Amino acid sequence: MSLLTPEAHLRAVTETVQARSTSEPEFLQSVHEVLESLTPVLAEHPEFISGGILERLVEPERQLIFRVPWIDDQNRVRVNRGFRVQFNSALGPYKGGLRFHPSVNLSIIKFLGFEQIFKNALTSQRIGGGKGGSDFDPTGKSDAEVMRFCQSFMMELVHHIGEDTDIPAGDIGVGGREIGYLFGQYRRSTQRYESGVLTGKGVGWGGAEVRTEATGYGAVFFAEEMLLRVGEAIEGRRAVVSGSGNVATYAIEKIQQLGGNAITASDSSGYVVDEAGIDLELLKQIKGVERGRIEEYAARRPSARFVSGGSVWDVPCHLAFPCATQNELREADARTLIQNGVRAVTEGANMPTTPAAALILQEAGVLFGPGKAANAGGVATSALEMSQNAARSRWDRDTSENRLHKIMRDVHEATYAASARYGRPGDYVLGANSAAFVRVAQAMLEQGVI
Repeated sequence: MSLLTPEAHLRAVTETVQARSTSEPEFLQSVHEVLESLTPVLAEHPEFISGGILERLVEPERQLIFRVPWIDDQNRVRVNRGFRVQFNSALGPYKGGLRFHPSVNLSIIKFLGFEQIFKNALTSQRIGGGKGGSDFDPTGKSDAEVMRFCQSFMMELVHHIGEDTDIPAGDIGVGGREIGYLFGQYRRSTQRYESGVLTGKGVGWGGAEVRTEATGYGAVFFAEEMLLRVGEAIEGRRAVVSGSGNVATYAIEKIQQLGGNAITASDSSGYVVDEAGIDLELLKQIKGVERGRIEEYAARRPSARFVSGGSVWDVPCHLAFPCATQNELREADARTLIQNGVRAVTEGANMPTTPAAALILQEAGVLFGPGKAANAGGVATSALEMSQNAARSRWDRDTSENRLHKIMRDVHEATYAASARYGRPGDYVLGANSAAFVRVAQAMLEQGVI
């Protein structure tokens, strides 16, 4: 029996996914973004068609949805919904963060989990893809409320994770505090001190140096590699960064260390512009310690102004780093950035640029680093944390950052090489999708139909 052409095969898989996931727009967007890149790969590897790789790849190996009851400080019972999608384990145990945010639903978690497959593959760290979270909102909650929620969440999750099975980490709304509460409940429930079951832990009890900074640092390292390939640099460039969490904060830090001038930060209330350059200590105090709003930064910093409307992408810049959330940079934003002379856009968040906006940027000759490559530094360092836990060892900060930098150079090189192999050198979307897909597909093919 003759095989379908690559184009026909991709259409058939796309139609099946759409029919099964009509109420999951974010997941469908992530699937389309990958599948659109794979025609030349399937033409070169017809065995991926006959092996049903795509049909299996777009369907999670396991999807978990569970109830999370907890008691607030007023002694009222609250109930949230928890998720864990274990998407693909062909390259290793499931690995991916937990997101606590009111927007979380199955579509969001599946989109993040699907992206995680390819991001993890690009790191060459032998980890599969998964993701989880809850519609719980830690904003405004006391430490005691967050602890009680995390303990209840872990009481269900404990049945499905393990050092060689599934290793969660942090994401939006899940930082060191939450990871600590989750690990404490895991340890209590299992009576085992399995350090490698969660990553993003405190450095004093199994965490890795530079893990907190890794996603932001890694995105800047990736941008640096893109610019170096065309004979340019970050030094002296004006940078706009969205967000004010860990990814944005440490992207700003690394930009400044490399001689760039990062002038913005944002949250859901608006954004600040600081022409003197973002004061990192002040930003960390307001967002990391006080858990305050970004407008408080402008109130304490004479050189800054707060903007409650419009978009952070209205600010003229050479370099743009979307580090907040999905679909935050849209078509109009892309055109504004181009008009203002942007040279490179590097995704620190997961799918923060809409497909249409990404296409506009690429067609205008803007260097575009997609999240599955550019923000792989966080999960790469999580894998390094797992290695240290398994060996009962601890690396110093310089060793950890040097390993991260090398991984991001390798991710860039693999991505660029794949873009050139399939006829579009410098198309990092094609390069990231194709390089990662080949790694996962080959493993799936060799392991049989499972």
